[in-house]
Amino acid sequence: MIRRMATQERDPMPRFPAGFLWGVSTSAHQIEGAADLRGPSVWDEFTAVPGRVKDGSTAAVACDHYHRYREDVALLAGLGVDAYRFSVSWPRVNSPGGLDFYDRLVDELCAAGVRPVPTLFHWDLPVTHDWLERDTATRLAEYVSVVADRLGDRVRKWITLNEPAEHTLLGHALGVHAPGRQLLFDALPVAHHQLLAHGLAVQALRAAGASDIGIANSHGPTWPASRDEADLEAAGFYDLLLNRLFADPVLLGRYPEGIAESMPGDVAADLKVIGEPVDWYGVNYYAPTRVGAPQGTEIDFGGVRMPAELPFSVREIEDVPRTDFGWPVVPSALTELLTDFRDRYADRLPPVVITENGCSYEGLDDQARISYLDGHLRALHRAIEAGVDVRGYFVWSLLDNFEWAEGYERRFGLVHVDYATRTRTPKASYTWYRNTLQEQRPA
Repeated sequence: MIRRMATQERDPMPRFPAGFLWGVSTSAHQIEGAADLRGPSVWDEFTAVPGRVKDGSTAAVACDHYHRYREDVALLAGLGVDAYRFSVSWPRVNSPGGLDFYDRLVDELCAAGVRPVPTLFHWDLPVTHDWLERDTATRLAEYVSVVADRLGDRVRKWITLNEPAEHTLLGHALGVHAPGRQLLFDALPVAHHQLLAHGLAVQALRAAGASDIGIANSHGPTWPASRDEADLEAAGFYDLLLNRLFADPVLLGRYPEGIAESMPGDVAADLKVIGEPVDWYGVNYYAPTRVGAPQGTEIDFGGVRMPAELPFSVREIEDVPRTDFGWPVVPSALTELLTDFRDRYADRLPPVVITENGCSYEGLDDQARISYLDGHLRALHRAIEAGVDVRGYFVWSLLDNFEWAEGYERRFGLVHVDYATRTRTPKASYTWYRNTLQEQRPA
């Protein structure tokens, strides 16, 4: 059953703790454009193959943020956010003058009173590297040192990697994202090398004097399709694969039982690096997932074809609203996720920041997006009331953008982008978020 949320009167938003960090997020490949001024990434190669992106588009121009960054910083200032999470393009940094762009962007943000929060890897891997190769982790740490040396005098908060789970699963196991490999469980070394890169990046940032470092991992509750043993076992495996595989090594310094044997190299030594303490833990949250035993057929899950040979199947969550992407809208699952993390990791869980939360809806009068964000902020506040130490929240996304294999067919932005003219138009949700932040400020 698919239905939209209706416009409704809302109670005042509860007050978040003093010092709570409010922001919005983007990523380099999705908004920057100016592809001729950087080296190629695996996403450039991927989108050049017909049929891999639904509308046949590329991110060669995207939102043209590279040339319009001052306009976008003005939008951030008008929104009233404390911080802006963007990503640094490794292929751009590898190109002559590439870091100059981020120098200018960081200066503009600081002048506007917006804290820069760079993500150092957000899927746009240079074509000269490969996550199946251990050396890529070392090369990423070297690149991180270069960026930190240039920007560290103004940047105080850093994110190492974005969503290694999705980059592993969608890009290397199922092949629906760049680089387009279909390795299924032979993609596990990709996960290990990204996690190792995270640990090495933490070390590189510490060496450069950084003291506020996190990672942005995607997480969501896994709901068994039933209490049958087969469904419970399948849901447990899915939760291990999408949640614990990427959280346990960072927070506990170990893999879940049975995983380490599938990883390459000296895993025990690598885990000491992967488990380098972080100052906070970033959670990208969108929806829960209902999982049952395999059904022996391919299924479509959020636009992704899930092969029949997987040891689980993803089932529909019924009788809830859905975004234009078809994702279920369940704000209470965010509270559930965070309280479960508190219980699972206890004193090993550092302060949490929601580094992404958002939804795809069409239209300038995007009341459905307002309802989505309103509901999730209230759910986040309930988690804080339950004792979870949450320090910040970033909406995905500031701008409509290139949505990976979906091309330009999905719109996540608080600001509408006309892709013919690159004209920016704030949506109703932009005004709502601005007003919400104003109400949260001290009187």
